[in-house]
Amino acid sequence: MRQSAALLPCLFFFAAILLSGCGRETDAPPPAAESPAAPAAPPEVELITREVLFGNPERASVQISPDGTTLSWVAPREGVMNVWVAPVGDLAAARAVTADTGRGIRNHFWSYRPGTLLYVRDSGGDENFHLFAVELASGESRDLTPFAATTASVVGLSHRHPDAVLVGMNDRDPQWHDLYRVDLRDGTRSLVEKNEQRIGQYLADGELQPRFAVRSRPDGGADVLQRKGDAWVPFDSIGFEDSLTTGPVGLSDDGATLYLRDSRERDTSAMFALDVASGARSLLHQDARADVGDWLADPVTGRVQAVSVNYLRDEWTAVDDAIRADLDRLATLGPGEVSVNARTLDDRVWVLAYSAAESPVQYYRYDRDGDGTLTRLFSARPALEGAPLVPMWPQEIRSRDGLTLVSYLSLPAAADPDGDGKTNAPVPMVLLVHGGPWARDYYGYSGMIQWLANRGYAVLNVNFRGSTGFGKAFTNAGDGEWAAKMHDDLLDAVDWAVARGVTRRDQVAIMGGSYGGYATLVGLTFTPDTFACGVDIVGPSNLNTLLATVPPYWASFFEQLARRMGDPRTDAGRAWLTERSPLTRVDQIRKPLLIGQGANDPRVKQDESDQIVNAMTARNIPVTYVLFPDEGHGFQRPENGKAFNAVAEGFLGQCLGGRVQPIGEDFAGSSIQVPAGAAQVPGLEQALSTHAGEVRQ
Repeated sequence: MRQSAALLPCLFFFAAILLSGCGRETDAPPPAAESPAAPAAPPEVELITREVLFGNPERASVQISPDGTTLSWVAPREGVMNVWVAPVGDLAAARAVTADTGRGIRNHFWSYRPGTLLYVRDSGGDENFHLFAVELASGESRDLTPFAATTASVVGLSHRHPDAVLVGMNDRDPQWHDLYRVDLRDGTRSLVEKNEQRIGQYLADGELQPRFAVRSRPDGGADVLQRKGDAWVPFDSIGFEDSLTTGPVGLSDDGATLYLRDSRERDTSAMFALDVASGARSLLHQDARADVGDWLADPVTGRVQAVSVNYLRDEWTAVDDAIRADLDRLATLGPGEVSVNARTLDDRVWVLAYSAAESPVQYYRYDRDGDGTLTRLFSARPALEGAPLVPMWPQEIRSRDGLTLVSYLSLPAAADPDGDGKTNAPVPMVLLVHGGPWARDYYGYSGMIQWLANRGYAVLNVNFRGSTGFGKAFTNAGDGEWAAKMHDDLLDAVDWAVARGVTRRDQVAIMGGSYGGYATLVGLTFTPDTFACGVDIVGPSNLNTLLATVPPYWASFFEQLARRMGDPRTDAGRAWLTERSPLTRVDQIRKPLLIGQGANDPRVKQDESDQIVNAMTARNIPVTYVLFPDEGHGFQRPENGKAFNAVAEGFLGQCLGGRVQPIGEDFAGSSIQVPAGAAQVPGLEQALSTHAGEVRQ
């Protein structure tokens, strides 16, 4: 029941450089490039089109209203994702209640005000997320945060106050969010807290009153504050070494119980319930292998009822007998994983999402009354039903200095005909590196992994040191190790794959988004003979300019960046950042490189890609550069995702020899531009010659 959450460096979320989720992602090979390998997948394996894999899902993000009468989801309306609603018992009566014609809507949720939905949306990937309210009766949409260059974050909703929402807004000071109570009836806001204490996170009770807050310290740690009258007073202190694995995560409706993940005096974080009045702590769950991940809380009381730990796979434990039988029933859906998308206020009905690595999301209604009926609603991508999707095999890879790297291997169907997770002969491989780096790879369905496997590539995902979820020692082991031991872990994983016959040493590409894009550039500059080619998606090339241009609302996280990377305010820090920047070693690049970038990226600015492209061009080093003027940190519009992957597919096919679906119509509707290297990817110049870019904000 893993509940996925994007790591957004917005207020009230721990900021992370998603250096994940890009896309949801030629150069003629230089003289030193390896000869193409033979295609790995035979003709009898169905080629799954990019449209089926990366086009709009048929339905996604299914929710249910608190009163249990109405289902909602996002689905295409004239090709753009919008919010739809239908009575619970009559899905055929579904109707769209928004009419977005640009980027589309991905995230929506119900308020407690009857007939009022909320959704968030930015413009062109700029991450200035606005909060909107939709009145179902009238179809009216209202921007509740109508301020320029403002990133809004929802702090609280309450069934006790159905007409209100607690929202953080940084329109006064771009670095810090003030706290407002917004009236859903007319959109008016009233100030609750002027943030003059550099608070990065608020926790509110059921009365929508802020009770606790978190403030970062100059040493990279954090102070937990408690509201006493009109003042914030110290409540708890978190040291730097525990800062990524410790902190408050929730508050009961009555404000009497504070829930926190805590790794102090241990390695992996455990879940505790803290009685606010007495200070007594109760251990709810712990696991020596991995940190506590997600949790389920009662929709009325807010009390934590179940906790998950994800080592190789998601594992849930009930800490409240009231839902123990429910978790057992959900396990009958199959060997995949279940997430609880929504629960009605009376807790009689849940909406579930079920998937496995080889099975896209299926949505279910779960009626808790009686025997607990599970009713399938629909599939997110019905066109993939029956397609030759492949499983994902969890692995434990040992690093050269003895760390365990939890990893995931996916194999093309032809390479593993008996389905035992082992190849019958080596095949080309893509090392797919996650973003963050303070994030992790998980077991589960991935359109990108299935696409690569279908084209004939083994795919290896590695949780290198610095990844989160495996205890503070593992995460902190990445400090100061960009382009060093973090990269060594990736190299050790390649050695593991070669030793086990998964691939051959000269048939490995490296690919990733954000930090994964940085890792790609490191691979081609620090170890220029290791990889056959690289695909960098919104990756930084110059760590000094990266830290000089982070969004202002990352202020609460900046000390973390400075301590875990290098401090740009000191000579030693700037020297470290220069030394670990791929741009510094650009003259070492001798293998093909494809770069994808969004022009509006607020985290990894376009200049990060421009710098290395310009440096390569000045040295006559081939590079293919793909730019999208209406995207930010990754490619959200499916038209743009398909377009980039069409280029990447041709690029990888030329480098590794896998199957290639012609570009065809996959540029239609996209804003794709190719400022450099179009001639070096087969078919790219021709496709661009007839393409008229379509920019949608």
